Amino acid sequence: MSLTSLATARQAVLDAVCPAPAEAVPLLHAHGRFLATAVSATRSLPGCDNSAMDGWAVRAGETHGATRGHPVRLRVVDTVYAGALPSCSLQPGEAARIFTGAPLPPGADAVVRQEAARAEGTGHVSLFITVPPGHDIRRAGEEVREGTPLFAAGQRVEPSVLGVLASLGMPTALVRPAPRVAVLATGDELVPPGHPAQPHQVYESNLLLVAALAREAGAEVISTGRARDDRTELREAVTRLASQADVLVTTGGASVGDKDQVKSALTELGARFVVDGVALKPGKPVAVARLGSTAVIVLPGNPGAATVAWDQLGRPVLLKLQGVHEERRRLRARLTEGRHKQAGLTYLISAQVEHREGLAWVRLRPQGAGQILQNVGAEGYAVLPPGRADFAEGDEVEVELFDRPRYLAAVP
Repeated sequence: MSLTSLATARQAVLDAVCPAPAEAVPLLHAHGRFLATAVSATRSLPGCDNSAMDGWAVRAGETHGATRGHPVRLRVVDTVYAGALPSCSLQPGEAARIFTGAPLPPGADAVVRQEAARAEGTGHVSLFITVPPGHDIRRAGEEVREGTPLFAAGQRVEPSVLGVLASLGMPTALVRPAPRVAVLATGDELVPPGHPAQPHQVYESNLLLVAALAREAGAEVISTGRARDDRTELREAVTRLASQADVLVTTGGASVGDKDQVKSALTELGARFVVDGVALKPGKPVAVARLGSTAVIVLPGNPGAATVAWDQLGRPVLLKLQGVHEERRRLRARLTEGRHKQAGLTYLISAQVEHREGLAWVRLRPQGAGQILQNVGAEGYAVLPPGRADFAEGDEVEVELFDRPRYLAAVP
């Protein structure tokens, strides 16, 4: 089987899918989605000069020289609450009781916190500190001015982004829809969790693993299924699940063994393969096809291989459907141990990064295509590139980190 390089395979797969049309959804339902268009501020934040504290709105110049021993005494002419307008302007010798978020009365240019003053029963207040103009005031547009660009297309709608959109008065957000994903696990050896299994049998983990990975990439998992290594049963399951989903993910039956029949079943159903076999370890048998309007991600059955293959090809497909591509943080780090590999393949090895004496070191996790514990607690992948077979302790390699990726608008 001729293998495609990882970079070429990923580009071919991304070229085969287009972002889904945008939809306007209520803000609460936009959480976790990606903005389809740029957003600018539709109003200034704050919308007016307002108090940053509970206290007294004053003319700053009239507080000059105020101390506890020699307070400044002003007449209280108004009380202003958040959400209400002042009833009058402040004249010389006057103050207004004011609460956090309340608009500043005309004539006032500072706020004295309530702990630095004492209200008197005669309708006056005594001030104990000198304050400069602007003290404890939030100015209109201090955070952002109307028309300021805020978010680019491709911005993930995280809770803080939702808060900003709501503060602008937006009832909806224009986002890409969550891709509908179906997952099919295949193999005669599989036993559902909760049922008795013999030592030669395997508890089915990929169904839950891949479904969780798809949700993590913003998808809605609408259906799951299992099928034995039987061509008729496979065709029936693929046809049923693909008809419901934007993306069908299969696990198992992807290699060249006698019972690896997923790819041949897809071919019989008329699927067009975009990629079939990648120079990647683990995950070499991975394939991506189009079956009608449905993208099909064919993953190996070994959990370790399935995870890597999904991460490098399946996840980018889901993100492209949502109008974005992902940029992960990368760093150079030294290997804590040597490693031999096949020269023609890209190896992605689960790893942890540590820092010693000002240098970054990468510790490789024990790894095999059939292992699953290797990814628990991993911080990223150590990338051992093609064209080289041996890496020595202390050699520098690139590490692709999982945390804090950037999402950028994808080219349609």
